[in-house]
Amino acid sequence: MKPSISIIFLTLLLACQQTKESTQSTQQSDSTTMEGTFGHDRAFLKDHQEILLLQAPDNPQAQAIVIADYQGRVMTSTARGDSGTSYGWINYELIRSGQHQPHINAFGGEDRFWLSPEGGQFSVYFAPGKPFDFENWQTPALIDTEAFETVEAGTSSATFRKKASLQNHSGTRFELGITRKVTLLSQPHMAQLLGLPSLDGVQAVAYESENTLTNHGADWQKETGLLGVWILGMFQPSPATTIVAPFTKNKNAELGLTANYFGEVPADRLVVGETAVFLKADGKYRSKIGLAPQSARPVAGSYDAEKRILTLIQYDLDPQGDYLKSTWEQHKDPFRGDALNSYNDGPLEDGGQMGPFYELESSSAAKPLKKGESLTHRHRTFHFEGDAQVLSSIARQVLGVELETIQKVFQ
Repeated sequence: MKPSISIIFLTLLLACQQTKESTQSTQQSDSTTMEGTFGHDRAFLKDHQEILLLQAPDNPQAQAIVIADYQGRVMTSTARGDSGTSYGWINYELIRSGQHQPHINAFGGEDRFWLSPEGGQFSVYFAPGKPFDFENWQTPALIDTEAFETVEAGTSSATFRKKASLQNHSGTRFELGITRKVTLLSQPHMAQLLGLPSLDGVQAVAYESENTLTNHGADWQKETGLLGVWILGMFQPSPATTIVAPFTKNKNAELGLTANYFGEVPADRLVVGETAVFLKADGKYRSKIGLAPQSARPVAGSYDAEKRILTLIQYDLDPQGDYLKSTWEQHKDPFRGDALNSYNDGPLEDGGQMGPFYELESSSAAKPLKKGESLTHRHRTFHFEGDAQVLSSIARQVLGVELETIQKVFQ
């Protein structure tokens, strides 16, 4: 008995539908597992660590990945779910190896907790009596390889804590506690924090890390050394990415700009404008800048003109506070350090390179805490994608610079 035309037609229709669904599924799978997407990084990190996936309270597509075993670090985030851009730099090779390296384990991440100062007589990265050189530089395990305890993990926030004992280069012992809370922000809250009327016309994700140091031991004294909170974010570079560090003083006045951490930065990579310092963030030349608290503003950012991604940081700033100096040397005034730092990765003398990545960093003021007292430092990270005019408006209102200016500064 021959099948009817209607049965043949129905069979063909079902076959076409199955093929279409299979194609759509494959395309969707490709878009969420492709390198550079949030879905790819989520799958990779989940294969190697226990992750916490946080979502914004008003937008499930705005997400971030936090890992307690990496000190409650925000590894990466996205404004558009699994198929969206993954904004954080991740050291796949190191994480995949499962091995710990000497000196530092740079796992990556957009917001990692560190302590200042790095160098000088009050450093907690150089043991007493050791010279300030790479051979003797060691990131404390507390902020490198030790896990933080997860106290609370919700849909949009997570809290971590850690108790530790550290000794600085001068031999001072610190008994301390760390509490760290990461919270994803709603769009209305983001707009309010940045002083914007709205965020219509852009896709956005933002989060805040609230970092508290508590003294559990003897009173901290300026004469024997203090500690500060230091937050560092590692991001993906591109040939068209530029860091923007706004300042409050006239550029002809003393800016408090430090730009010789690794030698003088060439003029085609560092420009001091009328209201901001610009640093090229292509991941091809090792360079770093810092701004003193008296001239820094509590915001900074970067713009990737290739992907049209605007990134901002906002942080607690005390213009009159004591900020710890971190250069690798004895300091005449160890409390005249930077409030804001930015770093562009590049090849070392031997040709090796950790990244490429670039960093946006902020530090807290240091305080002589008595036993039981605390200091808290808040650091926020924002990412925006979308309409160029809206992005330019955000940059102008927050950084004081038009996108067109940012794009042309190194052309």
